Amino acid sequence: MSEQTTGKYQVEKTEDEWRAELGEERYQVLRQAGTERAWTGELLDESRAGLYTCGACGAELFQAGTKFDSGCGWPSFYESVRPEAVELLEDTSLGMVRTEVRCATCGSHLGHVFPDGFGTPTGDRYCMNSLALDFTPADDADPA
Repeated sequence: MSEQTTGKYQVEKTEDEWRAELGEERYQVLRQAGTERAWTGELLDESRAGLYTCGACGAELFQAGTKFDSGCGWPSFYESVRPEAVELLEDTSLGMVRTEVRCATCGSHLGHVFPDGFGTPTGDRYCMNSLALDFTPADDADPA
């Protein structure tokens, strides 16, 4: 990410703070809009009930019940926990127009959303990097 976040997000840190906190691999994906290699993410085959959160700030992003096997090599979801949980931005890198998905709480890059989630309730495929997410199984969640 080339632009600085100044007052736009609830969670803001300097890039040096993000780098120290996240480590190089996660920093490259979350803060520099990188992409992990397909079929390598540890959350790709995760199938337990639970909650996916931002790997940078912990904000709630996706319920496990919205995850589906899209065959693309990255964890895919058909909707976020709330429309305002994610920020959608036009991405014209790599010579194409895509829609980038960022965490609305800290501005970290999560992946992209595509209108090819065939057979899902929304028709969308939120194609996320495992490195951009943390997962908490439902049986590990704090009781209400």
